[in-house]
Amino acid sequence: MAVKNVTRFLQEVRSELSKVVWPQWAEFIGSVVIVLVLVSFFAIYLGLLDLLFSASARLLFRWYIGF
Repeated sequence: MAVKNVTRFLQEVRSELSKVVWPQWAEFIGSVVIVLVLVSFFAIYLGLLDLLFSASARLLFRWYIGF
C-alpha cells in the first residue's frame, strides 16, 4: 500500500514538473544579478544602521552610566 502511494506521488510530481515553464538562461542570470544586488544593498544598509544604533547606544550608556 505504501509503495503504491509513493509511486503515485512520484508520477504526479513528474507530471506537474512537465508543466513548469523554465526560464531562459539570460532571464535566469538577470534574476540572479538582481537578487545579489538587492541582498548586497540591504546588507550594507542594515550594517550601517547597526553601526549607527550601536554607536548611539554606546554614547547613551557612557553619558547615563558614566563608563
